[in-house]
Amino acid sequence: MAFSAPVTEQAFVLKHIVGIEALAQHERFADATPDMVHAIVEGIGAFAEGEFAPLNRIGDTVGARLKDGKVVMPEGFVAAYKAYVANGWGSINAPSAFGGQGLPFSMATVALDSLGAANMAFALCPILSVGAIEAINHHGSDRQKHMFLPKLSTGEWSGTMNLTEPQAGSDVGALKSTATPRGDGTYQIKGTKIYISFGDHDMAENIVHLVLARTPDGPAGTKGISLFLVPKYQVAEDGSFTKANDIKVVSIEHKMGINASPTCVLAFGEEGECVGELIGPEFGGMRAMFTMMNNARLNVGLQGVQIAEAATQKAIWFARERVQSAKASGPSRESVAIVEHPDVRRMLLRMKAGTQAIRALLYLASGYVDRATLGEAGAQDMVDLLTPLAKTYGTDMGSEIASLGIQVHGGMGFVEETGAAQFYRDIRIAAIYEGTNGIQAADLVGRKLAMQGGDVIRNHLAAISQDATDQPGLSALSAACAEVTEYMLGASVDDRLAGSYAYTNMMSVVTAGWLMLKQLRAAQTEIDAGDTSPFLKAKIVACRYYLDIMVPEAFAFKGSAMAGADLLYALDAEDLAA
Repeated sequence: MAFSAPVTEQAFVLKHIVGIEALAQHERFADATPDMVHAIVEGIGAFAEGEFAPLNRIGDTVGARLKDGKVVMPEGFVAAYKAYVANGWGSINAPSAFGGQGLPFSMATVALDSLGAANMAFALCPILSVGAIEAINHHGSDRQKHMFLPKLSTGEWSGTMNLTEPQAGSDVGALKSTATPRGDGTYQIKGTKIYISFGDHDMAENIVHLVLARTPDGPAGTKGISLFLVPKYQVAEDGSFTKANDIKVVSIEHKMGINASPTCVLAFGEEGECVGELIGPEFGGMRAMFTMMNNARLNVGLQGVQIAEAATQKAIWFARERVQSAKASGPSRESVAIVEHPDVRRMLLRMKAGTQAIRALLYLASGYVDRATLGEAGAQDMVDLLTPLAKTYGTDMGSEIASLGIQVHGGMGFVEETGAAQFYRDIRIAAIYEGTNGIQAADLVGRKLAMQGGDVIRNHLAAISQDATDQPGLSALSAACAEVTEYMLGASVDDRLAGSYAYTNMMSVVTAGWLMLKQLRAAQTEIDAGDTSPFLKAKIVACRYYLDIMVPEAFAFKGSAMAGADLLYALDAEDLAA
């Protein structure tokens, strides 16, 4: 089956959840006219179908390869990437002052949604560049912006994030890479970074590495970390390349999935000639890096949407084609397509409803990013609150939906022939990188719970309760979330962390349920106005399934959220291994 971009669904969510028309009323986003929005949604969808989707199979089976110290992408990737650049898809929300279109972040979200659903591994490259642009634009010097942002904005150059080291993963403060002043304002970078996505490839002219490192005599831990811009090719003031920087691709990882995304081990400065420049103030590395990471966390949550969309499309197609067994309640003993069997319907509808729910959640977060950019009161608080929900629930639901897709295929899902297994393999990483989902949950009950003494979350739940008076299940879940919130505010650190994942799930489902309610009402309004499209009929049923079936499931998390940590530590490490 051929992938089809979900353009009707995307346009619906942009209108009713993001509020794209209201955003376009602001001078900054005035170019986001209805015609422009339509052109982008339809255009990137067609591009993803025609250029990215056909490469998904070869990307998985052949993958990126290391040849003579350089990464070579599978056949077709270089041409597709150059077409991506030529069509301006990478510049949608890049700053207009540096060659970008300056459109809302939510429009870039739509573009990545379609590209990643067509080919998740390929779309990871532009995701990283978006984050690099954000970090340089917010923290870089005027010279750095003018020298690097135009090429990053077009996609001619790509970006990476270099944080992880063999001994420093989630514990960033343990990193050992060094940056020594060279006496001319630049620094000598030395160290090894691992798990660097698209750390090398042959698609872009240059790769702009953002590298965390320590300057001499800096304080221990995260306080002593600075951020450095380290290009693959050193760049002269006129924009030309001078020479290759001292960066060696030691190896690329052999992974469970996303095989078209080269995950590199990079050695900086083995010959003593790796030159970098400081971004922002010395010891300001974590602040600058979090600008990039927070952007990336939303886009990783979006990867759950991408895979969910692709897996759902494939499962529905297979279920309509696969003939097996008579329908139990049918008048005939003739075999029917498996889509007619109740359990298959259950799985397909869950996949469809779950995909729509997480798309709404991620699009809502992207809309608040735009509103924060405009300085709207409370918008940044909502971005901060929604980010751990979107990253955790988006990727967890994406994994669940990919697994259901395999189940719908039966034995044909377990073999590689159908491609259903690839979705499951590809999405599994998303719950791990850019801060594990457990770390996202810890962030929710730590920093995010504490915002305004808990009032940000209280007000969010109050808004849901006020809007859901006619929805007993959603209203009750909101009340349960409010009860757990108060428990969390008074609990010890260990007790909060023990229940953090369950609480994150509850908060995610109640928020997604609210968004599905909004979509249900919007769809019904359009139907009442005379629109009889199959899309709206399907939207109503998917929303109802989520509200009636999936929302009540979240009540089960309440006990776990408030259980405390005692049972978790009832065994010491030795007894746990017995």
